[in-house]
Amino acid sequence: MAGGGWARAPGCPLRMLLLAAALGAGAGHGRCGYYELCPATQPSMLNVHLLPHTHDDVGWLKTVDQYYYGVRDGIQHAGVQYILDSVVSALLANESRRFIYVEIAFFSYWWKQQTAQRQQEVRQLVCQGRLQFANGGWVMNDEATTYYAASIDQMTLGLNFLKDTFGDCGRPRVAWHIDPFGHSREQASLFAQMGFDGYFFGRLDYQDKKRRKIQKEMEQVWRASASLQPPQADLFTGVLPNGYNPPPDLCWDTLCFDFPLVDDPESPEYNAKALVNYFLNISVLQAQNYRTNHIVMTMGSDFHYENANIWFKNMDKLIQMVNAQQSKGSQINVLYSTPACYLWELNKANLTWSVKQDDFFPYADGPHQFWTGYFTSRPALKRYERLSHKFLQVCNQLEVLAGPAALAGPYGQGGSARLRQAMAVAQHHDAVTGTSKQHVANDYARQLAAGWERCQVLVSNALASLGGSKEDFVFCNLLNISVCPLTQTASQFQAVLYNPLAWSITWTVRLPVSDWAYHVRSPSGQTVPSEVIDVSAERSKNFHPELIFPASAPPLGFSIYSVTRLPSKTPRFRDCCAVPVAQSSHTLVIQNEHLRVTFNPNTGLLQEIENLDQGLRLPVSQTFYWYNASTGDFTHPQASGAYIFRPDKTKPFLLSHWVKTRLVKKALVQEVHQNFSAWCSQVVRLYPGQRHVELEWTVGPVPVGDGWGKEIISRFDSQLKTNGRFYTDSNGREILERRRDYRPTWDLNQTEPVAGNYYPVSSRLYITDGQVQLTVLTDRSQGGSSLSDGSLELMVHRRLLLDDNRGVGEALLEPGDEPGVGLVVRGRHLVLLDTVEAAAARHRLQAQREALAPQLVLAPAGKGTPYSPGSPALTQFSGLRRELPPAVHLLTLARWGPSTVLLRLEHIFERGEDRMFNLSQPVTLDLQDLFSAFTISHLEETTLSADQPLSKATRLQWRTSPGGGPAPPQPAPALDPSAITLQPMEIRTFLASVTWSKERER
Repeated sequence: MAGGGWARAPGCPLRMLLLAAALGAGAGHGRCGYYELCPATQPSMLNVHLLPHTHDDVGWLKTVDQYYYGVRDGIQHAGVQYILDSVVSALLANESRRFIYVEIAFFSYWWKQQTAQRQQEVRQLVCQGRLQFANGGWVMNDEATTYYAASIDQMTLGLNFLKDTFGDCGRPRVAWHIDPFGHSREQASLFAQMGFDGYFFGRLDYQDKKRRKIQKEMEQVWRASASLQPPQADLFTGVLPNGYNPPPDLCWDTLCFDFPLVDDPESPEYNAKALVNYFLNISVLQAQNYRTNHIVMTMGSDFHYENANIWFKNMDKLIQMVNAQQSKGSQINVLYSTPACYLWELNKANLTWSVKQDDFFPYADGPHQFWTGYFTSRPALKRYERLSHKFLQVCNQLEVLAGPAALAGPYGQGGSARLRQAMAVAQHHDAVTGTSKQHVANDYARQLAAGWERCQVLVSNALASLGGSKEDFVFCNLLNISVCPLTQTASQFQAVLYNPLAWSITWTVRLPVSDWAYHVRSPSGQTVPSEVIDVSAERSKNFHPELIFPASAPPLGFSIYSVTRLPSKTPRFRDCCAVPVAQSSHTLVIQNEHLRVTFNPNTGLLQEIENLDQGLRLPVSQTFYWYNASTGDFTHPQASGAYIFRPDKTKPFLLSHWVKTRLVKKALVQEVHQNFSAWCSQVVRLYPGQRHVELEWTVGPVPVGDGWGKEIISRFDSQLKTNGRFYTDSNGREILERRRDYRPTWDLNQTEPVAGNYYPVSSRLYITDGQVQLTVLTDRSQGGSSLSDGSLELMVHRRLLLDDNRGVGEALLEPGDEPGVGLVVRGRHLVLLDTVEAAAARHRLQAQREALAPQLVLAPAGKGTPYSPGSPALTQFSGLRRELPPAVHLLTLARWGPSTVLLRLEHIFERGEDRMFNLSQPVTLDLQDLFSAFTISHLEETTLSADQPLSKATRLQWRTSPGGGPAPPQPAPALDPSAITLQPMEIRTFLASVTWSKERER
């Protein structure tokens, strides 16, 4: 991803630009005459817009490379390179034809393999508006399981490839999410802030769609933020009539079985008249569900157009023969079109549209077919994706802070590009969702791992440059299972804690070590309190003691701690401090200065949480249950699978009535280890100063030898009176209220009382009685709900025996380290108990700390060499001269060009959300001397996706009810780097011209 000028795209014919400028003169919208180049329509007729398109999954049944090259046809016949070859040739053969393409991950790879002549031909098609890009992200990302920052990154990658390749002529005007399985409000808000004029999708709940068709609400304006001032997050949104497939009997592809249009009356196969009459009839029927004299038909599907001639030849005939009926009185006009050209006609109709303010979750395509299982499917991949997002931000930041030195060496030259692309691919709606075949999921992980390797080189270069000492840096990627060869064998080592947040942080470092005592020194050389604890009850061959010590790091910076192993005679711990706890009448308690956590003396289960600061005590129990996955029953054959969640009973099975416990009470940590079964355990933990309870759970391998697929949940039960309401985040940002067995905009006939009440939880889920709030933060996307008042549950793992018949063709039966045994997953839930007034600030800030937790890098002590002779090594560094206010998050800091930086700042609170600490107020920042590693010489504000200057960005305006007329566009505020103001929930994006300090240029 690189910055690009705003001049015309290379090779774009000058005559086309002059024509576009002439057509667009006075229109006030879009260079290239984007909308004005749309085909003519008939104002007095019903205009049927045929949308030739292909939907090319960036991995699903086959890997990305297998799809692109067209190999492994035994799995699925699909070859994207041939699709693009064929489509371009077909467009060049007939000037009336049009086509849209979406997945830039595929297109960019194809583009690089083309000759200069073919590239010039494609540029001309783009400038003519006959090849248009829709959406324009690297992939068509999922909307339930994605984190908002990763979605922004992947859209930025794709859209800026188009800008750099085609200039403004290639910029999509329409978002196009035809296949994701439900749609989030935050995604629509992001699209609006990226400058899209409209949004079309294919999937929504079958009950909702039926109601919309009757009421002619298949198209409306989505008000996608409760905080941003309209129309900043308003987005015209349309539901496509046939998902994204052609009407029945009108599919003309090598993958279809419909009859081609035979127009020779002498042929015994002649069917043209019947097909034309059929087309006229279905057009009239479809128009009854829409409000204007324009409708669309999606002419394409999964991996269609490998032989584009078949599709186009039949559509050519259809258009000619249908329009010929106009001489006989027909009032139907059919034409090749694009989603943007269809949207343009809707906008010109100048109607008043209804407004939607909730979202489109959960999605069901039948009474017992709720697509809520994928909220949790493949939990290990979901966690790896979230960790990779964090590491990409670390990589991006250090690439900027260290300047050119970060890219030293043959492996540093690629910078963060490989991980950026791998992360973008991982956002695909069959990647992070967990809905691909197993070998494809493995390939997604492989791509991420390859990106990590390149970024680890960059991070090592950057730390050496910033710290002034070249070290043999080590990245221990198996700390989640307490494995790190360096710390377990070395007598001395360094722990580098890098903080990607713009606020100072404190963090407890945990490292697997040998069975010795250790001495830890801070960056200033002071002794840091430390302890070694046992993480398992018995000393087996897998025994891993862990060293723990408190650490801190400045904003956007690092601290280096030195660790030395002490002689073996030094006591490691007192035997009294880690003991098994038998069930007795003695209450089991862990406590710090803020929280007191009590466990039932008879069962060993969590019993009560007390917030000592706020004087709150809440009886709350927590344990694990499992739903038996349906294999189909007398009401419906639907089984639970990678997509679908369908338990065979509404009441789950309790995993264990009591647990074996072990108490660890040390000065630096207090833990209760709970053993629920042979395949489920948990550690409930409190560190000093911590204002939340940490629950680290380990689940798996889930046993299925009894023939029962299992869906494991962690459930919290309290006495809060919640009136059927609970709350979830939308992609990690704004909060939405949920109500059991209820949808805000239509009357729900609830047919699955468990699965039909599950919602995606990207970062947090909470309940409240209006006075007290119980919040659970997650470390990855999970499905969650509140199925009874005072209760919260989160699904943590799934292991199933049947496919759910949604195309993936295999059961969700993930292997672990040993074939056939099953996957073990470890994760964390953070539990917060607060008054409602204090809760917003607590969970907002803690969620950001979790999403961008410190990155730990290690190095053997005494192995380093000076980076620059004569320059002393640093043990602490900050990229900021002052930390940002608590309401402001540094969302993006990434290298954009040789002397340009991409900078995003966001206000993380909603309007009126925080009433206790006043964090929902606008915040003004001075950026001029904020960064220590570089100086900003010029600042240009852009749209969210950084592909157009904000000063030149315009969007179509829509009339909404109530109010009648369209809201006036908000002018871009005057840009003063010393006074950048952020409103609640606002993200501001800048391209900054910078000069690195001399130290960074070395």
